[in-house]
Amino acid sequence: MFDPDSRYTPLDTATHVTTDRDGRVREVRYVRRRFIPRHDAVTPLVEHAVVEGDRLDNVTARYLGDPLQFWRVCDANHVLHPTELTDEIGRPIVITLPSL
Repeated sequence: MFDPDSRYTPLDTATHVTTDRDGRVREVRYVRRRFIPRHDAVTPLVEHAVVEGDRLDNVTARYLGDPLQFWRVCDANHVLHPTELTDEIGRPIVITLPSL
């Protein structure tokens, strides 16, 4: 269902059974909630200071070799939106090793 490198790949799926207003039973499948890893559960690799023009996908490509892994950097820095990390010049961004 998800790309093997997706943050959602390891999550379990569940099914919710409900009855709609016409009396039909419906099954709704969903992915269970994802919890961001604890800060002490990740291994820092390097700290990057934001410079003019930085985008998180480019920063992630530089250090991890894959721009699609930006979500790992967001997790490590406890932000939901990538631009929160690059909006301020000089802001330190912790780049972590991918967890196994």
